[in-house]
Formats: sequence, C-alpha cells, structure tokens
Amino acid sequence: MSYHFFGRVENQATQYVADYSALIKGAVSKAVNLGIVSAGATILIPSPILAALEKEANEGKAVGIAGLTELSKLKDLVGAGKIRIEVLHLPRQIIYEDPTSFSSMAREIALQRDYMLITGDKISADLASSIGVKVVFYTDKAQPVLRIEKFFDESTMSVHLVEDNFPMAKKGKPGSWTYERISEQPLSRLEMQSIFDEIIEATKSREDSFVEIDRKGSTIVQLGSYRIVIARPPFSSKWMITAVKPIIKLKLEDYNPPERLLERFRRKAEGILIAGAPGMGKTTFAQALAEFYLYEGKVVNTIESPRDMRLPPQIVQYSKNFAEKDELHDIMLLSRPDYTFFDELRGDEDFRLYVDLRLAGIGMVGVLHATTPIDAIQRFIGRVELGVIPSIVDTVIFIDKGEISKVYEISITVKLPTGLKEADLSRPVVEVKDFLTGELEYEIYTFGEQTVVVPIRRGKKGSEEQRLLRQLETLAPNAEVEINNGVAVLKIPPEEARLMSKRLKRIKRAVQKLGLDLRIETK
Repeated sequence: MSYHFFGRVENQATQYVADYSALIKGAVSKAVNLGIVSAGATILIPSPILAALEKEANEGKAVGIAGLTELSKLKDLVGAGKIRIEVLHLPRQIIYEDPTSFSSMAREIALQRDYMLITGDKISADLASSIGVKVVFYTDKAQPVLRIEKFFDESTMSVHLVEDNFPMAKKGKPGSWTYERISEQPLSRLEMQSIFDEIIEATKSREDSFVEIDRKGSTIVQLGSYRIVIARPPFSSKWMITAVKPIIKLKLEDYNPPERLLERFRRKAEGILIAGAPGMGKTTFAQALAEFYLYEGKVVNTIESPRDMRLPPQIVQYSKNFAEKDELHDIMLLSRPDYTFFDELRGDEDFRLYVDLRLAGIGMVGVLHATTPIDAIQRFIGRVELGVIPSIVDTVIFIDKGEISKVYEISITVKLPTGLKEADLSRPVVEVKDFLTGELEYEIYTFGEQTVVVPIRRGKKGSEEQRLLRQLETLAPNAEVEINNGVAVLKIPPEEARLMSKRLKRIKRAVQKLGLDLRIETK
C-alpha cells in the first residue's frame, strides 16, 4: 500500500474531505489505520455522496455496498475516538449525477475550506494538486492474495461458493473434470459478504481488474485472470459466488488442425462460428485463433461480455456492457479490423451486430453455446433471410472436450432437395457439409412458409454409395468421382478417354444398379 502526497504539505492536516472514490475504495479507513490521517481529525463527507451510495446499495450494486462497508468502518473508528465524521448538507436542488461530478464537488469544498482531499482517483488527485489543494491519494500497489484465490490450485477450473454450503470446485480440464468439496466448513452469509467486499475492494484498486456488470442483485467482475459472478438476494435466494480461471492457454497448432483447415482460415473463412456446450473450451480455442490471425498479419479486435479473453497487447478488447447504442458498430466500421471476435453471442442485438459487421466486409468470429454443430447455424434462422446465411457464416467449428470435434462449411445452391422427386420443386438450398470429408449432412430450405432443416440420412444407401465410389475409383483410378443428387459424376483426364470407353459398360452397370444417372466430364 502506498499513499502519495500532492502539493506542499508541511504539517498533517486535521480536517479532510473524502470524495466518492475514497469511500468505495476504502481509502479513508486505511489512511486512519496507517496514521496518515492524524488522530482526532475531522472527515467531511458531502451529503450527495452519501445519497448516491445509499441509492446504489438499495439497487444492490457492488459500489454502493462497498461504500456502506467503508462507512461502517469509519463509524467504528469514530467510536474508538480516532476521528470525527461531519456530514456537509448541501441544498436539495444540487444534483450530482455521476462520480465525476462528486470528485469536482469534493475538490471545490477542499479548496474553499482549505481542507486536505482524500481520493482514490488519480485524475482527481492531479487536478486538485494543480489548483493548490493538498491531497492524500490512495493506491494499493501491492496485490495481496484474496480469499477467493486461495480456493484455487493448478488443476482448478472454477470455484463455486453458495451461502450455507461447502465450497466446491471443478477440477480437471474441459470435458474431463470432477466436482469436489474443497473445504469442510460451510460458508455463512457474513463470510460470503466478506469475500464479496474483498473482491470489490481489490477490483477498485487493481489496474488489471474492473467491474464489468453491476446490477441490482448481481455483479460480474474481471479480477486479473479470474472471471467472478456474484448473485445475492433479492435476485437470488442465497449469496452465490462463482469464480472461473483458465488453467491452460493453447496455440492453434496444439489442436492439430489439418492443413486444409489452416488454409481455409487463411484464405476463405470470414464468417466463423465457434460453438460448443458450456465448459468445453470454446473461448480457449477462440483465443488461439485470434493469436493465429494476429501473427498472420491481420488486425484483430474483440467484443466481449465480460472481457475475459487472455490475448496479446496488440489486440484491443471492447466491452459490450460499457458501449452505448450503435457505438461498437461505429467504432468497428471506422477502425476497420480484419477480424472481430464476438464472445459471446446471446440476444437479438448481438446477432444483429454480428450480421451488420459481417455484411460490411469485416471478418467475424462468433462464440456461442450450442449442444450440436447444426444448432449454431439454426440460431440465425428467423433472424436473417435464408439466402443470406452463407454470406455471414461460412464455417462452423464445434468444440467438444477441448478438441475440434466437427467442422462444417456452408454454401448455397439451387437444386431439387434430397428426397423430393418433382423437378419443379427445385429451389435455393443451403448445404451444410462436413468440411473434412465433403459429405453433405444437412439441407436448409423453405417449404411453403416454413424453413426446414433436413438431415441427410445415409444409412444403407450411404454404405452402398461408398462401395460404388470405391468400385468406380478402381475402374477409373485417375478420375475424380463424386455422387450428388442422384448423379454419379466422373471427371477424367482427356488422355484417358479411350481407356474409359472400354470400361464404360461396366461403369454404367454399376451406376444403374444403384438407381443413379451417370455423367462423364473431362478435367
């Protein structure tokens, strides 16, 4: 802990003004306990700051609760005879709407009364010093190990604390973990609140930490590498704190991707979805892919909620929670990144932003929860026109147990959907193929007023087609063979046309036996 004095201070002051930042960071009580604030000093607190803290605490916000905790500590110091507290009642018509206004107000009071200002805001401290106000500026440079951190070891993925329950943890790796008790003592409400206060206090003083979301009854904090979710009554029936910490950081080559997939990332894939169930390693893979693009010479940004991806400093990470309406849209279009990673896609607004940026020509990588690979694509159905889907999503990477489980490529064509017989039923069809095998797995098209997702069932016919493919490859070893929509297509080199004519009867017989048409083309 360190305190810095701005301006010339010859003797310790006996009268101080505490601003908003000093109360929510616990700076005043620490200054008293360390003897920086002289014994018997008077601490002046403007009434609008107290009103703001009360309002935020009633709304269940973390900063309000932290401020009231500090006031409780100051009350104990008053009871011990160490300090006096004086509330400066300002006229009711004076309204301060944000902490910046509170800082300005406290500086003006300190200047007018020749009091020393106690603040936890570096900018406010510098401004006060520049106008001749004596300042105690508090910053906690040391980073003590917090109680929540002590629950973690090298194999812990996440810690789960619930009021009146034993602390639990997930240990292992994505897709292969156990849920274990990590303490034999259940946590009371007072202990949960103490852990919460400690987290918020550390968040306010550490440069690598911030409160991402603060709502009535819930708070999301990024504390260094820990993502911490806190819920409390009345939003939840009990206090709950969940802390998640990445235990591994991988590079793209650690996933052993085929060279074809790497080439697709380099040259073709510009609308990518990374999908998977919770805890399967989607964000870890997204981090690896973001670094891959960065080292390929691409400009990479992220949109996160909360910002918990661990990335090189060259990558700018934007918070969706702090952005105003259309702000991210404007920033991305004007800064023109090559790729933007969106972690995670949830509501309509997220999907709308993803689609707008992709259609504007920005490469997009979206991370979203899905139980199967096709579910990721279906999330766009109803949100955009069917024919637009291949323009905004061309590649789906499904992550399961920390590995690449499936890769889909998406394209659109006009054809007769599989299983339909009448030629006049041809229509635009979105094809979803296994990227590594080229096998068609799903067709998406409109039928009447409905959009249908049809799995292409291979079954017995599929195995017969595989036998036919092997037979044709034997009869035409240098030809390219594919079966699609009831037609077997052989693409042969021109110099082998005479050889094929000798084997044509055998080829036709094998194809017709399966009820397919034959088409021969030259490469």
